Amino acid sequence: MVKRNKRFHAEVATSSLSDIMFFLLLFFLIISTLANPNVIRMTLPKSKNNEKTNKQQISLSVTEDKKFYLDKEEVAFDQLEKTLISKMGDAKDQTVVVRIPFNLQVQDLVDILQIGVKNKLKFVIATNNSK
Repeated sequence: MVKRNKRFHAEVATSSLSDIMFFLLLFFLIISTLANPNVIRMTLPKSKNNEKTNKQQISLSVTEDKKFYLDKEEVAFDQLEKTLISKMGDAKDQTVVVRIPFNLQVQDLVDILQIGVKNKLKFVIATNNSK
């Protein structure tokens, strides 16, 4: 007589887990590129021609009640220049994306852009596409 080994071996089928993990990774990569966590919601001016930038950028948002935010961090206007320069560091090729509501005065925008001109920084104004 031949004795057979009748031990029960518990197995977990893991062949489909790698597919599921791949799809989850792909999903989260796509979602993370679409969401910009440094944006404060506001109504932007409209423009017919929009360009997108893939460069490293700093977000400067101004609310309707004239509060200034650098990447969601509130900054007083008199400290804006100093804070912006310290955020830029040595990387002068960064772009500052200015998000300002459409109904603010032009002088408010000029005051911000003068900081960029004075320190030779690249400023871009964010707009909505008006198609």
